[in-house]
Amino acid sequence: MGYLSSFLPSGKVSFHHAPNAIRLALKPSSSQNNTIKEDAEYQDQEQQYISLPDLCKASTPEKCQLNPLLFNGHLQTAYTIVKNDDIPVYYKRWTFEANNAAYSGSFDVDFVVAPYETSQAEDSNSPDRQEVITNTPNGASLPTPHLLPPRTSFFTAEEFAALPSATDTTPMLVILHGLSGGSHEIYLRHVIAPLLEAGWAACVLNFRGCAKSRITSPILYNARATWDVRQIVGWLRGAFPQRKLFGIGFSLGANILTNYLGEEGESCPLSAAVICSSPWNLEVTSLALQRTWLGMEVYSKTMGGNMKRLFEQ
Repeated sequence: MGYLSSFLPSGKVSFHHAPNAIRLALKPSSSQNNTIKEDAEYQDQEQQYISLPDLCKASTPEKCQLNPLLFNGHLQTAYTIVKNDDIPVYYKRWTFEANNAAYSGSFDVDFVVAPYETSQAEDSNSPDRQEVITNTPNGASLPTPHLLPPRTSFFTAEEFAALPSATDTTPMLVILHGLSGGSHEIYLRHVIAPLLEAGWAACVLNFRGCAKSRITSPILYNARATWDVRQIVGWLRGAFPQRKLFGIGFSLGANILTNYLGEEGESCPLSAAVICSSPWNLEVTSLALQRTWLGMEVYSKTMGGNMKRLFEQ
């Protein structure tokens, strides 16, 4: 395969960063950091440091082999829709009522839990695989039978009350999905699965109306809608005072997370955050979509249709 690999398309990873990057202290007891120490740019007598760009370079392959049939981003995006790639992640859901009257309503958070028994319909790809819920455990009555994504069910009041821990030090990731996605998205589960194996905890903040959550007020979400993430991060800080909290956002969720980090500044409870594929300038992004047939007739219509379905469910 070594000879043939020279004929396969490959991608080279590029790094862009500020001239004076932040320095991070290394943990000398970690075997992984012993490898990174060789590339450490800064060293003190008692503490060793590495710049953030060097840390990223040490953790990222220089090249990646691409599928020759998926030679551009459009094909790679389309392939994720047709590829049967199921990563079984199980969730328990809790509905939070907004604690700020200016942003009234509710939002659902899906906490990653250990696998539990589900029905055969839930594990299949049939349209009726979702679990039917008529009432949420925290007292909110649903006017019609409510469908949840696969492997998702509500916490009981007793289960949720048992969550907080004053001594638990498990690192926890707070995840924000894309425009109209949710905890069920395959790209989220690909991120969650290896972290679970490494002993992490995780939860997904579903934007209002997403992931089969119900809309309870005229206030939904946008790129500046940082109120729900602020509330859940604050709740986690109080429920797990010894845990380190981390954040990751994708697409619109990345934009929301970036705004949240900027608004919180040095008082932000998150120890670190990762921003993936953020549409930094929404106006420029919108205009770019309108310049091509694919942007107008495929991407824009698909995203617009997904947003409309939030109100139809």
